[in-house]
Amino acid sequence: MDSLTELLDGPRNFAKDSIQLINRCTKPDRREFVKITQAIGMGFILMGFIGFFVKLIHIPINNIIVGAA
Repeated sequence: MDSLTELLDGPRNFAKDSIQLINRCTKPDRREFVKITQAIGMGFILMGFIGFFVKLIHIPINNIIVGAA
């Protein structure tokens, strides 16, 4: 019986913690939403530029290594 309660403690604690998390979460206001959206947009733009420059550098190096056919 003791091992059964020990086995059920993990899921019970997880459910309790999950309910507490859901209750503490709030919907962002407009200002916070705009700020998050701008940060994500800047991240997308930054990652796009990084990918573009990596590709820009990779093409000539690849042509040197493989050789122009």
